[in-house]
Amino acid sequence: MALRTVYRWELRKLAAQKRTYLGLGAAIIVPIIFVVALALQSGQPEDVLFGRYVRQSGLAIPPVILIFGSYWLFPLITALVAGDIVAAEDHNGTLKTILTRSVGRGRIFAAKALAALTYAALALLAMGLTAVVGGVAKSGFHPLVTLSGTTVSGSRALLLIGASLLVYLLPLFAVASIALLLSTVTRNSAAAVVGALMVSLLLQLIVIIPGLGSLQPYLLPTQFNAWQGLLRTPADYAPILRAIWVCALYALPCLGASYLVFLRRDVAGG
Repeated sequence: MALRTVYRWELRKLAAQKRTYLGLGAAIIVPIIFVVALALQSGQPEDVLFGRYVRQSGLAIPPVILIFGSYWLFPLITALVAGDIVAAEDHNGTLKTILTRSVGRGRIFAAKALAALTYAALALLAMGLTAVVGGVAKSGFHPLVTLSGTTVSGSRALLLIGASLLVYLLPLFAVASIALLLSTVTRNSAAAVVGALMVSLLLQLIVIIPGLGSLQPYLLPTQFNAWQGLLRTPADYAPILRAIWVCALYALPCLGASYLVFLRRDVAGG
């Protein structure tokens, strides 16, 4: 069976699960809540990057949501599916059945990994589209002030927001890889989801330990801010390039370990 067929099969299984829509719903409702709160109140989040501009341009709202959701919201949404995608097969006792359908373990694992990454990308896209539509409806499609203090046109800002979402996917993919590893090793969805979030929390706590602050540029949570380099004039690509290889250092070993465990696991019992 071709990988493309197994991948579509995994996507159909995700479409039938409630937790899939729980994460997507959260990705959509958060920007809606923010826009509604902005409409009902007179202030704005001055202490957040781009917060002072949310009433001047609706295109300032997606960056604010990215900042708010960096450490918990999007990692949780991603882990909800990535942490369950293998463990659920153990819980339901269906992995043995899947392996009798002339599908190699390697293809099954690849399809599951691709499905988890696709879900992370879809959730982020849903948030981005909702934030843009809601923001433009509230504050208009106006030029955006960058982090350098310069102003870019609305169309240029929209392109930069799209590129920022792509950069934001790098650490999300790393989180998905960690959750996938825990899902494969623990065979428990709750343990995998909570474990992935705990890893993220521990990495955040490292920077406050005396003498370890110099590690901050190389920690996974820091990479959630790499997209901000695009919203400077001129663009600062250094944090983006660093995010590429730092996220790879987290993601690739996790994927490799998950693959090896999946290949060697005993499914005779279910």
